[in-house]
Amino acid sequence: MEISMPPPQIYVEKTLAIIKPDIVDKEEEIQDIILRSGFTIIQRRKLHLSPEQCSNFYVEQYGKMFFPNLTAYMSSGPLVTMILARHKAISYWKELLGPSNSLVAKETHPDSLRAIYGTDDLRNGLHGSYDFAAAEREVRFMFPEGLAS
Repeated sequence: MEISMPPPQIYVEKTLAIIKPDIVDKEEEIQDIILRSGFTIIQRRKLHLSPEQCSNFYVEQYGKMFFPNLTAYMSSGPLVTMILARHKAISYWKELLGPSNSLVAKETHPDSLRAIYGTDDLRNGLHGSYDFAAAEREVRFMFPEGLAS
């Protein structure tokens, strides 16, 4: 009697990446860096969020001093959202981004994306999901129709 085993399941982690409004014109070179870093871009979308949508997206930041500036900045122009996939996507993407404050990133992680493309603490150029729960929520927020097949 032969026991049939189910095929092995390979789990590839996904995370959300956002190219923020002030550096959307650098999208092509940033995507090139993303791909060369071993990520697959599963889905990409260019959109312009309203201040209300930005408030909903950054709901965890509500009440912080920088919140009004953050929502104004993120709704100031079009942005590019991408679902990135690879083994340990969240931690690798955070590593590629560097510290959230671009001024710190320039000092401590000069090759990171935020050091290269960001200008200060608020205008840090790119967003990455903080952890697995945030990635799940943020992907659903930016891609409510689900993954394209």
